[in-house]
Amino acid sequence: MVSAQQPEGSPPPPTAAKARYELLTLGDELLLGLTANGHLTFIGAQLGRRGALLQRNVTITDEADAIVAQFRESWARSDVVITTGGLGPTCDDRTREAIAEVLGQKLVFDPTIERAIEERFARFGRKMTPNNLKQAYVFERGEVLANANGTAPGLWVEQDGKVLVMLPGPPNELQPMFIDQVAPRLAQRGLLLDREAYVQLRTAGVGESALETKLQPIFDRYGAVLSVAFCAHQGAVDCRVSSPSGALSFAQLEGVAGECAQLLGDDFVCYGHDTLAHVCAEMLRTQEKRVAVVETATGGLLSNAFSESCGACKFFAGGVVCCANDAMMQMLDVPECLLLQHGAVSDEAAVAMATGAAENLGADYALAATGFAGGATGPGGNPVGTIFIALFSPMGVWSKKLSYPGPRSAMKVRAVNAALDWLRRELLRVQRGAVPACRTGVMQ
Repeated sequence: MVSAQQPEGSPPPPTAAKARYELLTLGDELLLGLTANGHLTFIGAQLGRRGALLQRNVTITDEADAIVAQFRESWARSDVVITTGGLGPTCDDRTREAIAEVLGQKLVFDPTIERAIEERFARFGRKMTPNNLKQAYVFERGEVLANANGTAPGLWVEQDGKVLVMLPGPPNELQPMFIDQVAPRLAQRGLLLDREAYVQLRTAGVGESALETKLQPIFDRYGAVLSVAFCAHQGAVDCRVSSPSGALSFAQLEGVAGECAQLLGDDFVCYGHDTLAHVCAEMLRTQEKRVAVVETATGGLLSNAFSESCGACKFFAGGVVCCANDAMMQMLDVPECLLLQHGAVSDEAAVAMATGAAENLGADYALAATGFAGGATGPGGNPVGTIFIALFSPMGVWSKKLSYPGPRSAMKVRAVNAALDWLRRELLRVQRGAVPACRTGVMQ
């Protein structure tokens, strides 16, 4: 049982590591491929961070019979069932009614939710249609999870020694609801840890196999009591250290991670889950410097990476996306003769673009990314996936030639991460007061 009051003779509640979690993602749009199943990625990661393993995810249609059949199966064998979607106001939102049938619970009208929906519509200057009142029906023996970002509240039910969590489908509603309300409730009931279950090191500039080889001597000293896992991204690798048996305390895991970070040097980015852009942003804030961005092949992803941080205006001067030569000349003062002689995808062009961005946008640092993201091979025999990135700094301006063959989307992400990592390393050198090392590529 998961309730605070345990009936005499009942089994103890499952721990975070032993609790069985199942996730039911509902919606025809998921099965048709119209919407990516980001709920699995998000909820699986959130549970994993707090010591629980999502045992299964099933994606099902919006049909009531399908919902009833799958929920009945999952409810019979799980400690916690989480559903996403189907709580809205339209005719294809059937999750609430179908699950109420399985649980044998009545749905009752909640006037408080009605008022909240009306107030939300009023704030946006819109009139509430009658079908929105469908969202005000809740389980007779359940609780409401307030939705600050939408009209459909989440629902929480404890019954039969189990927990049911029903969440709305839109990610901007589901994610804060899970972090702020669901995770704390599950932790209070011992179904999640009240802290992360592992220590994660985020690295950049070193491959997955090379990272393991480098860190293995540290891991070998701890033997089987230490669990290690790696997760490779485009241009970055995460390493998680944990002790499922509990033989190592969390403080000891932090000590292991500290040894790894010291050994990795500048390849170590941070502990936890911060992005490269966030790490750069914090260093720029600390050093009271600003960065500008100019990009062609990455199409605004580099600018977006910085603008995701709160208070970006404090460190991000701005970004320019310009693919045409005329735009480069007019907005960044890139000389026409340089573009005619070397082309827009070249070391020389990247250097000129970064310099123009720094000077025209009033920044201390600037990043430029230009390349061939797709289509035919570029001039000079440069294949698709050829990228030139440039870094302007108070110490000079340099460029690098990179090769990232593969899908356009992957190439763009790798180029962005390479540029961010270069800026991060430069800011680290400044932070330590070190003399900039000699860099390969063109220097102006």
